Amino acid sequence: MITDQQENPEATQLPKEFVDRLKSPFVRFLYIESAAGAILLLFTVAALVLSNSPWADSFEQAWEIQVGLQVGSLEFTRSLREWINDGMMTLFFFLVALELKRELVLGELNKPRMAALSIAAALGGMIVPAAIYLALQSGQPGQNGWGTVMATDTAFVIGCLALLGSRIPQSLRVFMLSLAIVDDIGAILVVAIGYSSHIVWWPLAVAALGLVITRAMAKLGFRGFPLYVLVGGLIWLAVDASGIHPTITGVMLGLMTPARRWVSDERLYAILGQVIAHPASSENSRDTKDRQTLQMAEIAARETLSPVERLEIAIHPWVGFVVMPLFAFANAGLPLTLNDLGSPVTVAIFSSFVLGKPIGILLFSWLAIRLHIAIRPPELTWRLLIGGSLLAGIGFTMALFIANMAFGKSLIGSAKLGIFLASVFSAVAGLALLMWSSARGRTPKAGHE
Repeated sequence: MITDQQENPEATQLPKEFVDRLKSPFVRFLYIESAAGAILLLFTVAALVLSNSPWADSFEQAWEIQVGLQVGSLEFTRSLREWINDGMMTLFFFLVALELKRELVLGELNKPRMAALSIAAALGGMIVPAAIYLALQSGQPGQNGWGTVMATDTAFVIGCLALLGSRIPQSLRVFMLSLAIVDDIGAILVVAIGYSSHIVWWPLAVAALGLVITRAMAKLGFRGFPLYVLVGGLIWLAVDASGIHPTITGVMLGLMTPARRWVSDERLYAILGQVIAHPASSENSRDTKDRQTLQMAEIAARETLSPVERLEIAIHPWVGFVVMPLFAFANAGLPLTLNDLGSPVTVAIFSSFVLGKPIGILLFSWLAIRLHIAIRPPELTWRLLIGGSLLAGIGFTMALFIANMAFGKSLIGSAKLGIFLASVFSAVAGLALLMWSSARGRTPKAGHE
């Protein structure tokens, strides 16, 4: 047997698949986000085409179909669009929180001063656009839409960066992904605080108790995901009953998920060392020591990944290829007319994204570096930061998410038009600048500041 293994060393390894090339969780995340950006664009275009076709009314009415449960006088129903926006988007925010925690604990952002640059940039990219919007809309009907201009669309931004390939350094991708994740967390906090009303406190107490139970389960060693899904569902129902947008549940549970693995490499190898091949004559139904060792090895191999990593691997494709495209398909529909081009809401949203995002990101990044709160990686030049900050003006998904809560029917069309125009302009401007920078080849090695 030893001779056979020496002649065929691949026999001692698992079969290789394409996905095995994606060794790093960060690289895998970028890969899925890039592909998801293309699918998201496809469904966005489909929604725009259908909403400007003879089937526009039927397309819109389909999303208003009521779906839910009714038992006697107790009714729990929502429209199809609301189930996507309130329910499925919780999974999106759960994934965002998982990625943020993994990066902070295990990944590129576990160094405080390195993480501080992305966090400072994200804060600037939220505060300055909101300030510009409020300055333009103060005292007007669209004033409540300030939260619309605060977030960055992760999938579209990473998709744009993927088009540039190796012409941009990995540090820019890390910076933009981290910025977008912090942006999304900030956006859902804005939703929970700024767009919740008539809060009922006793369901919040129930949700808090659910979080305590979740934490206690982790401390006691409960490792099965189904039980956590059940408790998480009850927390979602409690938060929803409180009047706070239930998607905040995804953020809370994601940040509570353990990022440390249960089984170390040393213990795994020790357990695997006990595994022996079953004799050909062994009975499969017998509970032998060999079978018990194999079962233990299976558990050990699974638990060498932290819960954060396992959950991220499991749900990221579903979020990227199902949740986000469905959200775009349900919310991106807009009858395209020229009447809204000069609308104050359209102008305010466009200006806030196109001007406010890059100004806020660059200003806060510069301040964080000057105050020695953050450091800038050597290859992440200011020219690259300018290009990345322009791409951050692609607010699409989260902007639509907040706009649906912030604007009434009379203004939602103008808001969507502003979001679309700003996203297209920001994508074109950011890509053009980054392509020009890479073509000139001027990427001097800047020292840590």
